Formats: sequence, C-alpha cells, structure tokens
Amino acid sequence: MLTELNDQLSFIDIEIDNLLIRCESAIDIILKTINNLKSIVSKQSFKTETEEIQFFKEIKPQFTSKLIYYNVIFKIEMKKPNGGSRILKKYYNNELIKLKSFFDNELDFYKYYRSGSSYLDYKYFLRGKFDIKMSLDSYYFETDRNFSTSHDFKVAKILANDLIQLYLENQLIMIDNKDISEKSQRKPNIKMTWTGSKVALTELLYALHSEGTFNNGAVDLKDIAEYFEHIFDVDLGQFRRTFLEIRARKNDRTKFLISLNETLMKRMDNADDIV
Repeated sequence: MLTELNDQLSFIDIEIDNLLIRCESAIDIILKTINNLKSIVSKQSFKTETEEIQFFKEIKPQFTSKLIYYNVIFKIEMKKPNGGSRILKKYYNNELIKLKSFFDNELDFYKYYRSGSSYLDYKYFLRGKFDIKMSLDSYYFETDRNFSTSHDFKVAKILANDLIQLYLENQLIMIDNKDISEKSQRKPNIKMTWTGSKVALTELLYALHSEGTFNNGAVDLKDIAEYFEHIFDVDLGQFRRTFLEIRARKNDRTKFLISLNETLMKRMDNADDIV
C-alpha cells in the first residue's frame, strides 16, 4: 500500500503544476489510503505486541506523515504573503522557527525516537497503554483508540517536519538564486559617464587599489583602470604618468579625496539634506 501510495504521489507531482491543487489531490489520495489501512487493522488483530509496536512506530507514521506534510505545505502556501524577496524570506524563516518550536517542545521524545530507543515502546506504541504523565496532546483523546496510540502521531510529525524543513529551505534557496539571477541581468536605466577630471578619477583609482577594495586586493591596478574606463566611458590615457604628477604636487596631493571628504561631511552636517 505504501509503494502504491508513493507511486500515486509521484504521478501527481509530475502531472500537476499548481502546488495548491497538487496538495489537495495528494491529501485526497492519502486519506483514502489511510482509511483502507484502518479497515485492514480493524479486521485483523496483531499476533504479538511486538508486531503492534512495529506497526504504530514504523509503518503507520509513514502514511500519516505524508498527510501532515501536504496539509502543512498547503496552509503555508495559502497564507503566503504577496511581496518581494525580503518579505517571502522572512515568512519562510518564521515557518522554520515554528518547526524548531515543535522540536523544543518534544525534545525528550525526539531524542528517544532518533536514538532508536525502545524501552518505552510498550507505553508509546501499544493501544490503550497511554500514560497521562507523558505530556499527551489533547487531540489523542479525540482519536480512534483502535487505530491510534499515544505517540504514533508524534513520530509522523517528526518525519513530516523533516520534509517540511527541506521544502522551506529549498524555497529560500530558490529566492536567493532568483535574486542573484535578477541582479546579474539587471541593467541600469541610464548610462553613467565620468564628468569629473581624469586626474581626479586617477586619484580615486589609486586610492581604491591601495585600500584593496576589489577582490580582497587581489587585482592588478591596470585591470581596475580598464574597468573604470569601461563603466564610466572615459579614457584615462597614461594613468601611471598622471599619478606621478599627482605625487609631485607640493600641496594637497590628495586634492580630490580631500574634496570628497569635505563635501560628504557638509552633507552629513546638513540635517535638511536628502539621504
């Protein structure tokens, strides 16, 4: 039944592009499968307690976890806000925080299950063997006791949360990749031309190269000069000779940089200036 269910879900993933419709179809198929599973359990009794524990600890959660997964993804996408990358990233990160909250609240059982422990299986995974002191969820008392134990749903939640976390992390990666792609394809609306003096640009060029502001300083001065010439549509000519002339100045050798500093300081001091 599990193999057949997985095949049906794989078919849905391929055939249905709309995520919400895909989730609805998946939930419908999973519910029918779980009802069939429930019918089998109601008609056949387990031969041993070990067999019953195995079913509620290992088998049933694989079905239920898929129901939880598609239901949660459906709700996440239904409530997804309209907005840009920043809003969507905040939304998906908040959903990841909710998953962590479940982990924190169920830490003891999570450690028990993940470590492969079995010494409490007779309480966790046998029907009618619940212990009220084990922080049971209220929903357990509303379930069909013939088809549920106190902790089989918690196992399903752990399995589902692994998939939900993967989904959310993939969404965040897709947003980041989209941002990178858009930035790489984005072109300025206007062409920027350097209208200052070539001497001033040369002064700036040497200052930035000396500071190592490009590629962590691992770039040649000539490469930076060619880049400036390209993006600012200017011919710097013999920029090395220009630098020698700048260096030979008797006063204010960094004339342009001093002017930049003074102009910026005035702007900062003027509270009415537009940021």
